[in-house]
Amino acid sequence: MISWIQRYFQHHFRIIFALILISTIISFIIAFGPGSNLGRSDRRIVTREFFGYNLGSQDDQARLFGDATISANLQTGYTPESSDLQNYGLQRVAALSLADKYHVPATSKQEIADHIKGLRIFAGEDGQFDAKRYSSFRDSLKGNTRLTEADVSRIIADDVRAEKVRKILAGPGYALPSDVKAQMDRIDATWTIATATADISTFNPSIATSDEVLAKYFADNPMRYTIAPRIVASAAFFPAANYTGEINVGEGEVRSYYDANPGRFPNPATKPAGAKPDAAADYAAVRASVEAALKLERAQRVAAKNASDLSFALYDSKISPGTPAFDHLLAAQHVTLRPLAPFTREDGPAEFGGSPEIANEAFKLSDARVYSDALAAPGGAVVIFWKETQASRQPTLAEVRDKVAADYVANEKSKRFVEFGKTLRSLIENRMKVGDTFEKAVASAGSSSAVKISSKTIAPFSRRTPPKDLDYTVAGALERLEPGKISDMIISKDQGLFVYVVDKKLPDMNESSPAYIAMRNQLAAANANIGASAQLGALVEAEMKRSEPVK
Repeated sequence: MISWIQRYFQHHFRIIFALILISTIISFIIAFGPGSNLGRSDRRIVTREFFGYNLGSQDDQARLFGDATISANLQTGYTPESSDLQNYGLQRVAALSLADKYHVPATSKQEIADHIKGLRIFAGEDGQFDAKRYSSFRDSLKGNTRLTEADVSRIIADDVRAEKVRKILAGPGYALPSDVKAQMDRIDATWTIATATADISTFNPSIATSDEVLAKYFADNPMRYTIAPRIVASAAFFPAANYTGEINVGEGEVRSYYDANPGRFPNPATKPAGAKPDAAADYAAVRASVEAALKLERAQRVAAKNASDLSFALYDSKISPGTPAFDHLLAAQHVTLRPLAPFTREDGPAEFGGSPEIANEAFKLSDARVYSDALAAPGGAVVIFWKETQASRQPTLAEVRDKVAADYVANEKSKRFVEFGKTLRSLIENRMKVGDTFEKAVASAGSSSAVKISSKTIAPFSRRTPPKDLDYTVAGALERLEPGKISDMIISKDQGLFVYVVDKKLPDMNESSPAYIAMRNQLAAANANIGASAQLGALVEAEMKRSEPVK
């Protein structure tokens, strides 16, 4: 899959980059454009100076954030979220302003070449620079009027200068020995653990649901049972099946439809093992189904057209529902208006599979516009006719008693399962105190319960390289556990989970060890980058404040 994405990205680099640039620049034009209220109190103000750029100018925005988008893509291989990209773009410009101010030398060709070899976008599957990917990228720029090789070289040269400024601001970085050891403990410690799981579906306590209990639960949770606004409407439905008899298709059309959708029409016949593919036989076996599907698809279009004709005729002739002219129009189109059960925006009309699209359009209707345009519906097309919108209301207990009872039982079951977990944990701990292994203690504790309980031991691992199937909640539990300890029960995926730490081996934390030095350098670099970003962020904030329009 990754290889396919890489090939696709290489072959369509020009289009992808254009789309990225357009979408990103539009978002920043909205944020900083003359019509925006961001950082301004008067729409007439169109100048917002920022290190040589005018943030009130769409052209300057396109240049600033377009360069930042390309820069981020080259370095990371993807486009960051718009808020992160905005911060990156503004800080990048601030860094380049400092580079100019303090006369940081222009980037040399060798520096550009070295920088390119470290860019994530040109890395192969092994993480190393891939000359073929770089060559493909350069080829994609030929004839591209939006993004040229000169543009990319300029952006990379600026990135090198900006990175020099960042390194100066960052300094050597620092990391306290306690922070290094804590991070090594967190990431590189080797854990041997066992888990026990209790299946909540097998936990079925007896829970009484008296009227008094349900009345109290209902009164304590009124918002849960508030009935949302509902639409009362009718529908003129145009079933596609009514028009299939009018559809004629030729053999060539049927075969072309089959060839375009082979996955939809597998041969139902069982083939002997090793049998050669027989395209003619496969087609012959499903031809009737293919023809029916093709006719139905075209009948859907006829249904949609007829529904659209009805909606347009009502509008064009100014016909109101309920009038003789309306009844005559329905009769002429052989359509019967049928009432729908009231429905909410979240749960559309049941008659049409709860369609959210139909529900959304129905909630746009009112006494000012009582019918919809033609809408796609399961099995055809439909026009919705509004009657009223019922306001939200608080139902009586009698109306929703079944739901209240189900919710109460589920809530009580959950609470009792948590209490059951506390008891089970105590039983396991007590059995282990008298010498049972964790597995035997779990089995013993579970034997006195109807709940299905199982245990397993997980091979030693570190949090840097955890097992693929390790429940993410287990990693969270390890933060609070030491060897020989059992966690409280964690509710995860409809089961109760206990984590028992069999053993924990710390890495070599000697300050001269390679692992310690590597971790110290990583933390120091991270802290340095945070410091550099903080200083550039302060510079951006000061520049934005300096050019802030006067209120």
